[in-house]
Amino acid sequence: MEDLPSGLIIGISIGVVIGVILAVLALLCHRVHRRHPHIGNSSSRRAVTIPIRKNAADACTVLSDSSVGTETPKTPIQYGTSMWFGSVRKSNMVSATGILEYSYKDLQKATCNFSTLIGQGAYGPVYKAQMPTGDTVAVKVLATDSTQGKKEFHTEVMLLGRLHHRNLVNLIGYCAEKGQYMLIYVYMSRGSLSSHLYADEVLEPLSWDLRVHIALDVARGLEYLHDGAVPSVIHRDIKSSNILLDESMGARVADFGLSMEERVNKYASNIRGTFGYLDPEYISTRTFTKKSDVYSFGVLLFELVAARNPFQGLLEHVEVAAMTTDGKSGWEEIVDSRLNGKYNVQELNDVSTLAYKCLNSLPKKRPSMREIVQVLARVIESRRSLQHHKQLSATPEEVSISVDQLHQRSPISRHRRVQSADSTTESC
Repeated sequence: MEDLPSGLIIGISIGVVIGVILAVLALLCHRVHRRHPHIGNSSSRRAVTIPIRKNAADACTVLSDSSVGTETPKTPIQYGTSMWFGSVRKSNMVSATGILEYSYKDLQKATCNFSTLIGQGAYGPVYKAQMPTGDTVAVKVLATDSTQGKKEFHTEVMLLGRLHHRNLVNLIGYCAEKGQYMLIYVYMSRGSLSSHLYADEVLEPLSWDLRVHIALDVARGLEYLHDGAVPSVIHRDIKSSNILLDESMGARVADFGLSMEERVNKYASNIRGTFGYLDPEYISTRTFTKKSDVYSFGVLLFELVAARNPFQGLLEHVEVAAMTTDGKSGWEEIVDSRLNGKYNVQELNDVSTLAYKCLNSLPKKRPSMREIVQVLARVIESRRSLQHHKQLSATPEEVSISVDQLHQRSPISRHRRVQSADSTTESC
Protein backbone atom coordinates (compact mmCIF):
# COMPACT_ATOMS: atom_id res chain seq x y z
CA MET A 1 0.00 0.00 0.00
CA GLU A 2 2.99 2.32 0.63
CA ASP A 3 3.98 2.06 -3.05
CA LEU A 4 0.54 3.26 -4.21
CA PRO A 5 -0.04 6.96 -4.71
CA SER A 6 -2.18 8.53 -2.01
CA GLY A 7 -4.62 9.88 -4.63
CA LEU A 8 -5.36 6.39 -5.94
CA ILE A 9 -6.01 5.08 -2.43
CA ILE A 10 -8.48 7.88 -1.75
CA GLY A 11 -10.30 7.22 -5.06
CA ILE A 12 -10.67 3.53 -4.33
CA SER A 13 -12.02 4.26 -0.85
CA ILE A 14 -14.59 6.71 -2.18
CA GLY A 15 -15.72 4.19 -4.83
CA VAL A 16 -16.23 1.48 -2.24
CA VAL A 17 -18.28 3.80 -0.04
CA ILE A 18 -20.47 4.88 -2.96
CA GLY A 19 -21.02 1.25 -3.96
CA VAL A 20 -22.13 0.32 -0.46
CA ILE A 21 -24.53 3.27 -0.35
CA LEU A 22 -26.06 2.32 -3.71
CA ALA A 23 -26.52 -1.28 -2.59
CA VAL A 24 -28.29 -0.17 0.58
CA LEU A 25 -30.59 2.15 -1.40
CA ALA A 26 -31.45 -0.63 -3.86
CA LEU A 27 -32.34 -2.97 -0.99
CA LEU A 28 -34.60 -0.35 0.60
CA CYS A 29 -36.42 0.31 -2.72
CA HIS A 30 -37.00 -3.41 -3.21
CA ARG A 31 -38.56 -3.75 0.25
CA VAL A 32 -40.82 -0.73 -0.27
CA HIS A 33 -42.01 -2.08 -3.63
CA ARG A 34 -42.87 -5.45 -2.08
CA ARG A 35 -44.96 -3.76 0.61
CA HIS A 36 -46.96 -1.68 -1.96
CA PRO A 37 -47.23 -3.78 -5.15
CA HIS A 38 -50.28 -1.85 -6.38
CA ILE A 39 -48.42 1.45 -6.76
CA GLY A 40 -48.46 2.43 -10.41
CA ASN A 41 -51.46 0.33 -11.50
CA SER A 42 -54.18 1.20 -8.97
CA SER A 43 -56.18 3.12 -11.54
CA SER A 44 -56.40 0.11 -13.82
CA ARG A 45 -57.59 -2.06 -10.92
CA ARG A 46 -60.37 0.35 -10.08
CA ALA A 47 -61.55 0.21 -13.68
CA VAL A 48 -62.34 -3.52 -13.59
CA THR A 49 -66.02 -4.20 -14.38
CA ILE A 50 -68.26 -7.24 -14.68
CA PRO A 51 -67.90 -8.82 -18.14
CA ILE A 52 -71.04 -9.77 -20.06
CA ARG A 53 -70.37 -12.11 -22.97
CA LYS A 54 -72.37 -10.88 -25.96
CA ASN A 55 -71.62 -13.84 -28.19
CA ALA A 56 -69.31 -16.67 -27.34
CA ALA A 57 -66.75 -17.83 -29.86
CA ASP A 58 -68.85 -20.86 -30.66
CA ALA A 59 -72.15 -18.97 -30.64
CA CYS A 60 -74.65 -19.99 -33.28
CA THR A 61 -76.64 -17.59 -35.43
CA VAL A 62 -79.70 -18.16 -33.26
CA LEU A 63 -77.83 -16.88 -30.19
CA SER A 64 -77.00 -13.63 -31.96
CA ASP A 65 -80.72 -13.19 -32.59
CA SER A 66 -81.33 -13.34 -28.86
CA SER A 67 -80.33 -9.68 -28.50
CA VAL A 68 -77.97 -9.98 -25.57
CA GLY A 69 -78.27 -6.60 -23.88
CA THR A 70 -75.41 -4.13 -23.89
CA GLU A 71 -76.92 -1.85 -21.26
CA THR A 72 -74.83 -0.96 -18.23
CA PRO A 73 -75.96 0.06 -14.77
CA LYS A 74 -76.35 3.78 -14.12
CA THR A 75 -73.43 3.52 -11.69
CA PRO A 76 -70.50 1.37 -12.88
CA ILE A 77 -69.79 -1.79 -10.93
CA GLN A 78 -66.21 -1.52 -9.76
CA TYR A 79 -65.06 -4.96 -8.77
CA GLY A 80 -64.36 -8.24 -10.50
CA THR A 81 -66.58 -11.25 -10.98
CA SER A 82 -64.94 -13.15 -8.16
CA MET A 83 -66.54 -10.75 -5.69
CA TRP A 84 -70.17 -11.14 -6.74
CA PHE A 85 -71.06 -13.80 -4.21
CA GLY A 86 -69.40 -14.44 -0.88
CA SER A 87 -66.59 -11.88 -0.98
CA VAL A 88 -68.77 -8.77 -0.82
CA ARG A 89 -70.63 -8.07 2.39
CA LYS A 90 -74.40 -7.81 1.94
CA SER A 91 -74.36 -4.21 3.19
CA ASN A 92 -72.28 -3.28 0.15
CA MET A 93 -74.14 -5.39 -2.42
CA VAL A 94 -76.95 -3.01 -3.26
CA SER A 95 -74.92 0.16 -3.67
CA ALA A 96 -72.43 -1.66 -5.89
CA THR A 97 -74.92 -2.56 -8.61
CA GLY A 98 -75.93 0.90 -9.74
CA ILE A 99 -79.65 0.11 -9.37
CA LEU A 100 -81.65 3.20 -8.34
CA GLU A 101 -82.77 3.51 -4.73
CA TYR A 102 -86.29 4.69 -3.87
CA SER A 103 -87.55 5.93 -0.52
CA TYR A 104 -90.28 4.15 1.40
CA LYS A 105 -92.36 7.34 1.34
CA ASP A 106 -92.21 7.56 -2.47
CA LEU A 107 -93.35 3.96 -2.90
CA GLN A 108 -96.05 4.33 -0.28
CA LYS A 109 -97.48 7.24 -2.26
CA ALA A 110 -97.07 5.51 -5.64
CA THR A 111 -99.03 2.47 -4.42
CA CYS A 112 -101.78 4.51 -2.70
CA ASN A 113 -100.52 3.37 0.70
CA PHE A 114 -100.01 -0.17 -0.62
CA SER A 115 -103.63 -0.66 -1.64
CA THR A 116 -103.07 -1.61 -5.30
CA LEU A 117 -102.43 -5.32 -4.82
CA ILE A 118 -102.02 -7.21 -8.10
CA GLY A 119 -100.45 -10.47 -6.94
CA GLN A 120 -98.93 -12.52 -4.17
CA GLY A 121 -95.40 -13.86 -4.55
CA ALA A 122 -93.67 -16.60 -2.61
CA TYR A 123 -92.14 -14.11 -0.18
CA GLY A 124 -94.59 -11.21 -0.21
CA PRO A 125 -97.25 -9.18 -2.07
CA VAL A 126 -96.84 -7.34 -5.38
CA TYR A 127 -98.37 -3.89 -5.92
CA LYS A 128 -98.97 -1.75 -8.97
CA ALA A 129 -97.42 1.72 -8.64
CA GLN A 130 -97.77 4.95 -10.58
CA MET A 131 -94.52 6.92 -10.35
CA PRO A 132 -94.30 10.76 -10.52
CA THR A 133 -92.65 10.39 -13.94
CA GLY A 134 -95.83 8.76 -15.25
CA ASP A 135 -94.24 5.32 -15.49
CA THR A 136 -96.16 2.32 -14.19
CA VAL A 137 -94.08 -0.17 -12.21
CA ALA A 138 -94.57 -3.27 -10.08
CA VAL A 139 -93.39 -3.21 -6.46
CA LYS A 140 -92.63 -6.51 -4.72
CA VAL A 141 -92.59 -6.20 -0.93
CA LEU A 142 -90.57 -8.94 0.74
CA ALA A 143 -91.84 -10.36 4.02
CA THR A 144 -89.98 -8.69 6.89
CA ASP A 145 -90.14 -11.80 9.07
CA SER A 146 -88.57 -13.99 6.39
CA THR A 147 -84.83 -14.60 6.41
CA GLN A 148 -85.23 -16.15 2.99
CA GLY A 149 -86.96 -12.97 1.81
CA LYS A 150 -83.91 -10.87 2.70
CA LYS A 151 -81.66 -13.36 0.96
CA GLU A 152 -83.89 -13.22 -2.12
CA PHE A 153 -83.66 -9.43 -2.06
CA HIS A 154 -79.86 -9.42 -2.18
CA THR A 155 -79.76 -12.20 -4.78
CA GLU A 156 -82.13 -10.43 -7.17
CA VAL A 157 -80.40 -7.06 -6.85
CA MET A 158 -76.98 -8.59 -7.39
CA LEU A 159 -77.99 -10.69 -10.38
CA LEU A 160 -80.39 -8.35 -12.17
CA GLY A 161 -77.97 -5.49 -11.63
CA ARG A 162 -75.64 -7.11 -14.16
CA LEU A 163 -77.96 -9.19 -16.36
CA HIS A 164 -79.57 -7.42 -19.31
CA HIS A 165 -81.63 -9.21 -21.94
CA ARG A 166 -84.96 -8.51 -23.61
CA ASN A 167 -86.40 -11.78 -22.29
CA LEU A 168 -85.53 -11.13 -18.64
CA VAL A 169 -87.67 -8.92 -16.40
CA ASN A 170 -86.07 -5.51 -15.81
CA LEU A 171 -85.25 -4.52 -12.23
CA ILE A 172 -85.27 -0.71 -12.10
CA GLY A 173 -84.97 0.02 -8.40
CA TYR A 174 -85.10 -1.08 -4.79
CA CYS A 175 -85.97 0.18 -1.33
CA ALA A 176 -84.21 -0.89 1.87
CA GLU A 177 -85.62 1.41 4.51
CA LYS A 178 -87.44 1.18 7.85
CA GLY A 179 -86.87 -2.56 7.94
CA GLN A 180 -88.64 -2.94 4.58
CA TYR A 181 -87.15 -4.62 1.52
CA MET A 182 -88.80 -3.86 -1.83
CA LEU A 183 -87.93 -4.54 -5.45
CA ILE A 184 -89.23 -2.34 -8.28
CA TYR A 185 -89.69 -3.88 -11.73
CA VAL A 186 -90.96 -2.76 -15.12
CA TYR A 187 -94.72 -3.36 -15.08
CA MET A 188 -95.77 -6.30 -17.25
CA SER A 189 -99.30 -5.38 -18.26
CA ARG A 190 -100.40 -8.82 -19.49
CA GLY A 191 -99.62 -10.59 -16.25
CA SER A 192 -98.22 -14.09 -15.88
CA LEU A 193 -98.35 -16.92 -18.38
CA SER A 194 -100.21 -19.06 -15.85
CA SER A 195 -103.04 -16.51 -15.66
CA HIS A 196 -103.62 -16.97 -19.40
CA LEU A 197 -103.33 -20.75 -19.39
CA TYR A 198 -105.70 -21.25 -16.47
CA ALA A 199 -108.02 -18.23 -16.72
CA ASP A 200 -111.09 -20.23 -17.85
CA GLU A 201 -113.41 -17.77 -19.60
CA VAL A 202 -111.88 -14.56 -18.22
CA LEU A 203 -109.17 -14.25 -20.88
CA GLU A 204 -109.14 -15.43 -24.46
CA PRO A 205 -107.13 -18.67 -24.87
CA LEU A 206 -103.65 -18.19 -26.26
CA SER A 207 -103.39 -19.20 -29.91
CA TRP A 208 -100.99 -21.97 -30.90
CA ASP A 209 -98.74 -19.55 -32.80
CA LEU A 210 -98.45 -17.30 -29.77
CA ARG A 211 -97.63 -20.23 -27.48
CA VAL A 212 -94.68 -21.19 -29.66
CA HIS A 213 -93.45 -17.57 -29.69
CA ILE A 214 -93.69 -17.44 -25.89
CA ALA A 215 -91.73 -20.70 -25.63
CA LEU A 216 -88.98 -19.24 -27.82
CA ASP A 217 -88.84 -16.04 -25.75
CA VAL A 218 -88.42 -18.01 -22.53
CA ALA A 219 -85.81 -20.28 -24.13
CA ARG A 220 -83.79 -17.27 -25.27
CA GLY A 221 -83.87 -15.78 -21.79
CA LEU A 222 -82.57 -19.03 -20.31
CA GLU A 223 -80.01 -19.41 -23.09
CA TYR A 224 -78.61 -16.02 -22.12
CA LEU A 225 -78.41 -17.01 -18.45
CA HIS A 226 -76.64 -20.29 -19.28
CA ASP A 227 -74.38 -19.23 -22.16
CA GLY A 228 -74.34 -15.43 -22.31
CA ALA A 229 -73.83 -14.30 -18.72
CA VAL A 230 -70.40 -14.42 -17.12
CA PRO A 231 -70.40 -16.34 -14.86
CA SER A 232 -73.35 -18.46 -15.99
CA VAL A 233 -76.55 -18.29 -13.95
CA ILE A 234 -78.96 -21.13 -13.08
CA HIS A 235 -82.52 -19.87 -12.52
CA ARG A 236 -83.80 -22.79 -10.37
CA ASP A 237 -87.50 -21.87 -10.43
CA ILE A 238 -88.81 -21.93 -14.00
CA LYS A 239 -92.62 -22.21 -14.03
CA SER A 240 -95.56 -20.57 -15.77
CA SER A 241 -96.24 -18.14 -12.91
CA ASN A 242 -92.66 -16.84 -13.21
CA ILE A 243 -93.08 -16.00 -16.90
CA LEU A 244 -94.48 -12.49 -17.37
CA LEU A 245 -96.00 -11.04 -20.55
CA ASP A 246 -95.59 -7.45 -21.73
CA GLU A 247 -97.98 -5.30 -23.74
CA SER A 248 -97.02 -6.98 -27.03
CA MET A 249 -97.30 -10.47 -25.46
CA GLY A 250 -93.53 -10.84 -25.34
CA ALA A 251 -92.41 -13.20 -22.57
CA ARG A 252 -89.81 -12.47 -19.91
CA VAL A 253 -88.33 -14.69 -17.21
CA ALA A 254 -88.91 -13.32 -13.69
CA ASP A 255 -88.24 -14.10 -10.02
CA PHE A 256 -84.51 -14.69 -9.49
CA GLY A 257 -84.75 -15.17 -5.73
CA LEU A 258 -83.50 -18.78 -5.90
CA SER A 259 -81.01 -18.23 -8.73
CA MET A 260 -77.31 -18.83 -8.33
CA GLU A 261 -74.11 -18.56 -10.30
CA GLU A 262 -73.00 -21.87 -11.76
CA ARG A 263 -69.59 -21.82 -10.08
CA VAL A 264 -71.14 -21.65 -6.61
CA ASN A 265 -71.38 -25.00 -4.80
CA LYS A 266 -74.28 -26.75 -6.55
CA TYR A 267 -75.06 -29.01 -3.61
CA ALA A 268 -78.04 -27.88 -1.52
CA SER A 269 -78.92 -29.32 1.87
CA ASN A 270 -82.55 -28.27 1.44
CA ILE A 271 -84.61 -28.78 -1.71
CA ARG A 272 -85.78 -25.43 -3.07
CA GLY A 273 -88.10 -24.73 -5.98
CA THR A 274 -91.62 -25.71 -7.01
CA PHE A 275 -92.70 -29.34 -6.95
CA GLY A 276 -94.02 -30.48 -10.29
CA TYR A 277 -91.20 -28.62 -12.03
CA LEU A 278 -88.28 -30.05 -10.03
CA ASP A 279 -85.71 -32.24 -11.75
CA PRO A 280 -85.86 -35.76 -10.21
CA GLU A 281 -82.06 -35.86 -10.38
CA TYR A 282 -81.91 -32.74 -8.21
CA ILE A 283 -84.29 -34.27 -5.68
CA SER A 284 -82.19 -37.43 -5.38
CA THR A 285 -78.70 -35.88 -5.46
CA ARG A 286 -79.46 -32.37 -4.10
CA THR A 287 -77.31 -31.04 -6.95
CA PHE A 288 -78.76 -28.40 -9.30
CA THR A 289 -77.28 -27.83 -12.77
CA LYS A 290 -78.20 -26.13 -16.05
CA LYS A 291 -79.90 -29.35 -17.10
CA SER A 292 -82.22 -28.96 -14.09
CA ASP A 293 -83.43 -25.70 -15.66
CA VAL A 294 -83.87 -27.62 -18.92
CA TYR A 295 -86.11 -30.15 -17.15
CA SER A 296 -88.29 -27.36 -15.74
CA PHE A 297 -88.49 -25.80 -19.19
CA GLY A 298 -89.70 -29.14 -20.58
CA VAL A 299 -92.55 -29.12 -18.07
CA LEU A 300 -93.34 -25.54 -19.11
CA LEU A 301 -93.45 -26.57 -22.78
CA PHE A 302 -96.02 -29.26 -22.02
CA GLU A 303 -98.00 -26.68 -20.03
CA LEU A 304 -98.17 -24.57 -23.19
CA VAL A 305 -99.26 -27.59 -25.22
CA ALA A 306 -101.86 -28.97 -22.84
CA ALA A 307 -102.80 -25.99 -20.61
CA ARG A 308 -102.74 -28.43 -17.72
CA ASN A 309 -101.13 -27.68 -14.37
CA PRO A 310 -98.27 -29.99 -13.26
CA PHE A 311 -100.18 -30.47 -10.01
CA GLN A 312 -103.10 -31.90 -12.01
CA GLY A 313 -101.31 -34.91 -13.44
CA LEU A 314 -99.70 -33.22 -16.45
CA LEU A 315 -96.69 -35.54 -16.62
CA GLU A 316 -98.86 -38.63 -16.19
CA HIS A 317 -100.82 -37.60 -19.29
CA VAL A 318 -97.55 -36.94 -21.09
CA GLU A 319 -96.28 -40.46 -20.40
CA VAL A 320 -99.51 -41.97 -21.72
CA ALA A 321 -99.34 -39.88 -24.88
CA ALA A 322 -95.63 -40.53 -25.40
CA MET A 323 -96.19 -44.13 -26.39
CA THR A 324 -99.44 -45.40 -27.87
CA THR A 325 -100.25 -48.98 -28.86
CA ASP A 326 -98.85 -48.57 -32.37
CA GLY A 327 -95.54 -47.24 -31.09
CA LYS A 328 -96.10 -43.65 -32.23
CA SER A 329 -96.44 -40.55 -30.10
CA GLY A 330 -99.97 -39.36 -29.61
CA TRP A 331 -99.41 -35.74 -28.66
CA GLU A 332 -102.79 -34.71 -30.05
CA GLU A 333 -104.36 -36.58 -27.14
CA ILE A 334 -103.08 -34.00 -24.65
CA VAL A 335 -103.33 -30.76 -26.66
CA ASP A 336 -105.45 -27.96 -25.15
CA SER A 337 -109.06 -28.53 -26.26
CA ARG A 338 -109.65 -24.76 -26.32
CA LEU A 339 -107.49 -24.55 -29.43
CA ASN A 340 -110.34 -26.29 -31.29
CA GLY A 341 -107.89 -28.01 -33.62
CA LYS A 342 -106.32 -24.70 -34.74
CA TYR A 343 -102.71 -25.80 -34.71
CA ASN A 344 -100.17 -27.28 -37.08
CA VAL A 345 -99.81 -31.00 -36.34
CA GLN A 346 -96.16 -31.07 -37.41
CA GLU A 347 -95.38 -28.14 -35.12
CA LEU A 348 -97.21 -29.87 -32.27
CA ASN A 349 -95.13 -33.01 -32.80
CA ASP A 350 -91.87 -31.04 -33.01
CA VAL A 351 -92.54 -29.00 -29.87
CA SER A 352 -93.82 -31.98 -27.87
CA THR A 353 -90.91 -34.19 -28.92
CA LEU A 354 -88.52 -31.44 -27.84
CA ALA A 355 -90.30 -31.10 -24.49
CA TYR A 356 -90.11 -34.86 -23.92
CA LYS A 357 -86.35 -34.81 -24.53
CA CYS A 358 -86.04 -32.13 -21.85
CA LEU A 359 -87.63 -34.55 -19.37
CA ASN A 360 -85.09 -37.34 -19.98
CA SER A 361 -84.20 -39.03 -16.69
CA LEU A 362 -80.50 -38.73 -17.62
CA PRO A 363 -79.49 -35.04 -17.51
CA LYS A 364 -76.65 -35.49 -20.00
CA LYS A 365 -79.16 -36.65 -22.63
CA ARG A 366 -81.27 -33.52 -22.31
CA PRO A 367 -80.66 -30.79 -24.90
CA SER A 368 -78.93 -27.55 -23.94
CA MET A 369 -80.88 -24.28 -23.97
CA ARG A 370 -78.98 -23.26 -27.09
CA GLU A 371 -80.15 -26.40 -28.89
CA ILE A 372 -83.71 -25.76 -27.67
CA VAL A 373 -83.61 -22.22 -29.09
CA GLN A 374 -82.45 -23.59 -32.44
CA VAL A 375 -85.31 -26.10 -32.63
CA LEU A 376 -88.02 -23.58 -31.71
CA ALA A 377 -86.57 -20.98 -34.06
CA ARG A 378 -86.69 -23.52 -36.90
CA VAL A 379 -90.33 -24.28 -36.11
CA ILE A 380 -91.26 -20.61 -36.46
CA GLU A 381 -89.05 -20.12 -39.52
CA SER A 382 -90.64 -23.13 -41.25
CA ARG A 383 -94.07 -21.64 -40.57
CA ARG A 384 -93.04 -18.32 -42.09
CA SER A 385 -91.54 -20.02 -45.13
CA LEU A 386 -94.74 -22.00 -45.66
CA GLN A 387 -96.86 -18.85 -45.41
CA HIS A 388 -94.55 -17.06 -47.85
CA HIS A 389 -94.71 -19.96 -50.29
CA LYS A 390 -98.51 -19.94 -50.17
CA GLN A 391 -98.57 -16.22 -50.86
CA LEU A 392 -96.27 -16.58 -53.87
CA SER A 393 -98.41 -19.35 -55.36
CA ALA A 394 -101.70 -17.50 -54.79
CA THR A 395 -103.45 -15.12 -57.20
CA PRO A 396 -103.34 -11.35 -56.47
CA GLU A 397 -106.94 -11.46 -55.20
CA GLU A 398 -106.16 -14.40 -52.89
CA VAL A 399 -103.04 -12.65 -51.58
CA SER A 400 -105.08 -9.56 -50.66
CA ILE A 401 -107.67 -11.63 -48.81
CA SER A 402 -104.98 -13.74 -47.10
CA VAL A 403 -103.11 -10.67 -45.81
CA ASP A 404 -106.32 -9.16 -44.43
CA GLN A 405 -107.24 -12.41 -42.68
CA LEU A 406 -103.71 -12.81 -41.34
CA HIS A 407 -103.89 -9.36 -39.77
CA GLN A 408 -107.25 -10.09 -38.24
CA ARG A 409 -106.04 -13.39 -36.79
CA SER A 410 -102.65 -12.09 -35.61
CA PRO A 411 -102.24 -13.44 -32.07
CA ILE A 412 -100.40 -10.37 -30.86
CA SER A 413 -102.70 -7.77 -32.42
CA ARG A 414 -105.75 -9.63 -31.12
CA HIS A 415 -104.41 -9.73 -27.59
CA ARG A 416 -103.49 -6.07 -27.80
CA ARG A 417 -107.14 -5.26 -28.44
CA VAL A 418 -108.22 -7.25 -25.40
CA GLN A 419 -107.13 -4.99 -22.54
CA SER A 420 -106.85 -6.48 -19.06
CA ALA A 421 -108.17 -4.66 -16.03
CA ASP A 422 -104.67 -4.16 -14.68
CA SER A 423 -103.54 -2.20 -17.76
CA THR A 424 -105.73 0.81 -16.95
CA THR A 425 -104.25 3.78 -15.13
CA GLU A 426 -105.26 3.92 -11.50
CA SER A 427 -105.33 6.92 -9.18
CA CYS A 428 -105.43 7.07 -5.41
